[in-house]
Amino acid sequence: MFTGIIIDVGSVKKIVRHGVGCSLKIETTFDTEDVLIGSSIACNGACLTVVDKGNHWFSADVSGETLNCTSLGDWVVNTRVNIETALKAGDEFGGHLVQGHVDGIGSLVDCVTEGSNHRITIESEAKIIEFIAPKGSITVDGVSLTVNELNYNRFGVNIIPHTWDNTNFSHLKIKDKVNIEIDIVARYVARLMERS
Repeated sequence: MFTGIIIDVGSVKKIVRHGVGCSLKIETTFDTEDVLIGSSIACNGACLTVVDKGNHWFSADVSGETLNCTSLGDWVVNTRVNIETALKAGDEFGGHLVQGHVDGIGSLVDCVTEGSNHRITIESEAKIIEFIAPKGSITVDGVSLTVNELNYNRFGVNIIPHTWDNTNFSHLKIKDKVNIEIDIVARYVARLMERS
């Protein structure tokens, strides 16, 4: 479980393809000494398992399913990655409940500067949009955000300067893909309504 509060922006240093999946080596500035082999780290919102580590880097294996259903399949060496370690008992709960299970992909269609903030607009498919509500929570590339507007197959979020400077958002370009995880509460409410 995560909260969508990014602790570091790392970068992909090595990609080794094997069959339909791959292994990733990700460099980070945070101290990996306390990271356990087998622990979970969210990388652009996708929960990955640490299989190896060293001084300021860790490796994870990625399945073909994850490559197909997230933006990870488009990653190349030097891709910037939002990183969050798993929530521990007693940690500050600063964002919202995030599972690290990417529901779908969106693409950046607009980015407008508004004073010191940035408003970004993301386009996604109907199966994602139907779970989004204005003023509700959404996770984009692992970042906990509040939905400001919703218009057909697009939604907008405001990025404050701290988030802009401490995530990969400042490096996104128009048409870049982003990972989207819908609010867990919205998912279960929809399931309950489906059953009733």
